Amino acid sequence: MTTSIPNVLSIAGVDPSGGAGILADLKSFSALGAYGCGVVAALTAQNTRAVTGVHTPPVEFLQQQIDTLFADVRIDAVKIGMLGTAEIVGTVADRLAHFQASRVVCDPVMVAKSGDHLLAKSAVAMLREALLPVSFMITPNLPEAGVLLETRAPETVREMYKMAERLRELLPTSSERWVLLKGGHLPGNELVDLLFDGDRMVELAAHRIDTRNTHGTGCTLSSAIAALLPQRSGLNPVEAAVRDARDYLLRAIAASGMLQVGSGHGPVHHFHALWARPSAGN
Repeated sequence: MTTSIPNVLSIAGVDPSGGAGILADLKSFSALGAYGCGVVAALTAQNTRAVTGVHTPPVEFLQQQIDTLFADVRIDAVKIGMLGTAEIVGTVADRLAHFQASRVVCDPVMVAKSGDHLLAKSAVAMLREALLPVSFMITPNLPEAGVLLETRAPETVREMYKMAERLRELLPTSSERWVLLKGGHLPGNELVDLLFDGDRMVELAAHRIDTRNTHGTGCTLSSAIAALLPQRSGLNPVEAAVRDARDYLLRAIAASGMLQVGSGHGPVHHFHALWARPSAGN
């Protein structure tokens, strides 16, 4: 547990609408008491309805961003989001290993809420081989889990249990590592996520909130976990961080109607606990 305000880094893409990517991550970090840093791994032309373009920086400059930051700033946790290409994935994995980064939360971003692909197929193997070994936790949704394991996505909670076990096998067995398998793609009014460390499986349930404002939910959850991991202690600090991060996200989704951003899948309300609700007369 970090006694001072933790410094948490997001390495991800930029969503100009602010609902996902680094901008959403920084909002989550700030809302949950962490100081946010960001390394830009991709630029997107994006709104709440579609991704119309992606531009990635030269890997030499990406490495320079990471090296310069770690040379000066103590980083207490890292959230990994959209990386885009195999070369970028490999560079990020190499630098995190070089600096022995701790509490790396990897959200294997592959497809945007709009359905646009954000990770090249050639990068999936690099993600498995290079990035997962340096990750403390991975947070795939069901389609992403299917891609990582080269199989179909689970269709029941029972199948999720088996997939969580297989995902854990992709992580190093010599140290504490975690899988958070998100079940939001299953039908029904109840959401079930599974948290697994190779020994204990924790089933986390919640009621589904009826809203279209789900843009950036995966980014927000993984960044919330990264912000809270250095701040939790006790018997089960990782489980506590995940439970608190899920609660934060659910409240952000429930309050998303306060915002009016775009005409597609709107963002969640990252600052729901900090901003005053508008008065009826406004």
